[in-house]
Amino acid sequence: MKAFPSLTARAARILLFAGALAGAPAARADGLPDLGEAARAELSPQMERKIGESIMNEIRLHEPSYISDPEVGDYLNTLGRRIVAAGSEATGNFHFFAIRDDSINAFAMFGGFIGVNSGTLLTAQSESEVAGVIAHEIAHVTQNHLVRQIANERQMTLPSILVMLAGVLAARSNSSVAAASIVGAQAGVVQSQLAFTRDYEREADRVGFQMLLKAGFDPRGMSDFFERLQSAGRLYESNAPVYLRSHPLTIERLSDMQNRAQSSAYKQVLNSIDFELVRAKLRATQGMPREAVAEFERRLQEKKYTSLAATRYGLAVAQMRVKNAAAAQQEIDAIQKLKVISPMIFSLSAEIREALGDASGAQTIYRNALQRYPHARGLVYGYARLLHSQRQYDKALQFVNAQLQINLSDFELHEIQAQIYASQGRRLLQHRALAEFYALQGLPGLAIEQLQLAQQATDGNFYEQSVVDARLRELRRLRDEDDRLRKSGGF
Repeated sequence: MKAFPSLTARAARILLFAGALAGAPAARADGLPDLGEAARAELSPQMERKIGESIMNEIRLHEPSYISDPEVGDYLNTLGRRIVAAGSEATGNFHFFAIRDDSINAFAMFGGFIGVNSGTLLTAQSESEVAGVIAHEIAHVTQNHLVRQIANERQMTLPSILVMLAGVLAARSNSSVAAASIVGAQAGVVQSQLAFTRDYEREADRVGFQMLLKAGFDPRGMSDFFERLQSAGRLYESNAPVYLRSHPLTIERLSDMQNRAQSSAYKQVLNSIDFELVRAKLRATQGMPREAVAEFERRLQEKKYTSLAATRYGLAVAQMRVKNAAAAQQEIDAIQKLKVISPMIFSLSAEIREALGDASGAQTIYRNALQRYPHARGLVYGYARLLHSQRQYDKALQFVNAQLQINLSDFELHEIQAQIYASQGRRLLQHRALAEFYALQGLPGLAIEQLQLAQQATDGNFYEQSVVDARLRELRRLRDEDDRLRKSGGF
C-alpha cells in the first residue's frame, strides 16, 4: 500500500508509540520490541480499532500539521460517509481528517481512520477527483489490506508493521536522516512487500471505482487525478508527487481506471459549495494573513476563480485574520446577494458579528443556522462559546448538555462544558468534564487525575460524588486491563 520513504522525528515517535501499543516486552538490538508469533497472526477488528484510535490520538495531540478545524473535518466526514454508504463491503466506523501539507497524499490507517493532505484538496480540479482518492483509501480499509499484508508476510517483524502503521508520516517527510536508524535496516522487508502492495493498489482501484460510481460522482474523477499525477511524476522525475511514492502507479493500473471510466455513462457532476468553501478556507488560513488578503483580492480582480461565493468567503476569512471585521462583513453581504447558503457561511457571519460587537446578532445567526444545520460542529461550538463569553452560563450549559446527549464522545464539547462549570465555580463538575475530555483522547492518566481532584471538591452532592467514584473505578479498571495486555504481549 505504501512505498515508505524516510521518516520525520515525529513520525519515528509515533512508530515507537505504536510499538508500545502492540506490546511485547522483549527488546531487540535496534531498541524495538519483537512481536514474534503475534506479528504473524491476523489482528481482530477490535484490536485494529484500538491501534487506529491510539495513533489517531497521538496525531491529534502532537502532530502540528493536524487540522483541527471542525468545518474541514465535517466536510471530509460528510464526503467520506457518502462514499462508504455506497460500498457493499463498507462496514464499521470510519473517521476522516486533514493534514496541512502542500504535498498530494492520502492514507488509510487501522480502524478506518483516513487522512487527506490539504495539498490533495487544493490540487484537485473537481470534487469527484477528491472523492476518487478517498474511495481508493476506503477500499484499502474494507479489503483489509493492512491486516492481509501482515498475514501474508511470513517473516513480518514489528518494525515493518510499524512502518505500515505510520506510513503516511513517513511519506510526508522530506528528511532522510531523522529516523534512519529505525527504518534503514528494514529496507529489505519493505521491498519484499511491494508485490503485495501493487496487487492491493489494483484491488483498491477496482473497489474504489465502484463506490465512486454508486455514490453519484463522476467516474472519470479517479483516472483524471491519477493521470495528472503521473504526468507530474514524469515532469519532476525524482521529485514526483508524494502520493505516487506512497501509492505506486503503473501503466496497467492507469489504463484499467481509464477503461472503466470510458465504459461508464458520462455524468456531469457539479462541485458542492462546501467543497469550494473548504478549499477557500484552507488557502485563506495558510501563510501570512496580509498575503492571504492580497491573494484573494487578486483572484477577484482578475476573475480567476471557479466559485465567486467561495472566493469572497476566502477573502472574508483572510480579512478576519488581519482583524478587519468590517471588510469581512462586506464580503458576507456580497455572498448573501449570490443566494448561496452553507453552515460555513453562517458560522463566519456570526463570528464577524461578534467581532463587530453585535453579540445579539451573532446569537440570532447561530440559532437560525442551527435549525437548518443542527449537526454542524462549527455552529455548535461557536454558539456554545459565544453564550459562555456572554456569561449566559445556564443557557450555554443547557445547550451543551443537549448536544452531548446526541454525541457523548465529542471531547471538545466536554472541554466547553468544563469551562462553563469553571465560570460557575462548580469544581466537581468542572473536573469531571475535564476527565471525559482527556479520556476521549486516550489520556487515561490525566483523566484519573481530574477525577481525583473531583473527589476532593466539596461542592458536589451525594449523587455527583457517586458518579465520580464509579467513573474513577471504571477508568482504573480499563487502564489496568491495558497494562496487563501490554505486559503479556497480547496487545
